[in-house]
Amino acid sequence: MASEVLLLIGPAGAGKGTQADALAARKRLTKLSTGDMLRSHVARGSQLGVAAKSYVDAGDLVPDDLIVDMVRDQVSGMEEVRVLLDGFPRTPAQAEALDAMLAEFQARMTAVVLLEVPEEELVQRLLQRARDEGRSDDNEETIRNRMEVYRTSTRPLIDFYRDRGLLHAVDGVGEVDAVTKRIEGALV
Repeated sequence: MASEVLLLIGPAGAGKGTQADALAARKRLTKLSTGDMLRSHVARGSQLGVAAKSYVDAGDLVPDDLIVDMVRDQVSGMEEVRVLLDGFPRTPAQAEALDAMLAEFQARMTAVVLLEVPEEELVQRLLQRARDEGRSDDNEETIRNRMEVYRTSTRPLIDFYRDRGLLHAVDGVGEVDAVTKRIEGALV
């Protein structure tokens, strides 16, 4: 199998987690979630985890170089780099750092899938998730603010990958399997 590096991006409520799991299984990719990696390194007390813990405990963002090192740690043992990234990169600077790291392993970003869902649909999904999970902090005002933060912070990353011909926008509305098939179709 050849190297393959996919990135799944989209706003909260777009179904990234669900689609990442399905896509990783179907394409035989290792799903790399930065949140999962951070928690694992901190729990194990690894050198990277100890370094990251001070930022996490202070409520600060973990520096890009630590996140890239965690991804490096994950791919360093792979014969072929076959990963699906969930949650990283989030900025063009992070994307460039990731590109440099992947080049060390003779790999590169293969494709970026942007799950597009209308804002009203996202709001309803997140309000339902808040009710289902008892998350009182997820009210409509908070959700709409997160949407605006996402638009502002992610637009440069979307443009970064669009300019490189790697971005595939996919309609994220519908049954899980239908969305998965749309993603697979976009990646052919």
